[in-house]
Amino acid sequence: MLNEIYDSTKEQMSKSIDSLKRDFSTLRTGKVTTNIVDHIRVNYYGTPTALNQVGNVIATDATTISITPWEKNMLQPIEKAIQEANIGVNPNNDGDFIKLFFPAMTSEQRQEIVKQAKQMSEKAKIAIRNIRKDGNDQVKMLEKDKDISEDEAKRGHTEVQKITDNAISQIESVLTAKEADILKV
Repeated sequence: MLNEIYDSTKEQMSKSIDSLKRDFSTLRTGKVTTNIVDHIRVNYYGTPTALNQVGNVIATDATTISITPWEKNMLQPIEKAIQEANIGVNPNNDGDFIKLFFPAMTSEQRQEIVKQAKQMSEKAKIAIRNIRKDGNDQVKMLEKDKDISEDEAKRGHTEVQKITDNAISQIESVLTAKEADILKV
């Protein structure tokens, strides 16, 4: 019974950490990645569709993303979606494809992105603490229902706390790595 609680807690915390990593991938670092445009949805014949589903999205160099639509008539909707997404650059449409030129980041921009990363990691820590609370509540229920003894419940709470501490330290290390990546010129 306790092992099921531990496994469930580890799995949920792992999902929270993976979610944080996905969120981090949308943050801009010194080198531009196509992840910056992953959240952009284009109106494709009345259906909001991911940008990478209506065209080829590639990072041509460290500061440029090129978007080549599969259908010529999609240039305008793609351009409009990028402008509405407000990602900090204006699309350049040359009639065949769209290019996004990202200027070099200033130190103020880097500090602002680091703040965003810290906010994201704080949300992940809150999620981890909520998962810990759920795990501890399940242990308490087992003790209340007399399925486990008081000593087993204490060991259960200790183990859930160890799992939590491990998850928090993983979040800290991911944040530290991302911070170094953002601040690297």
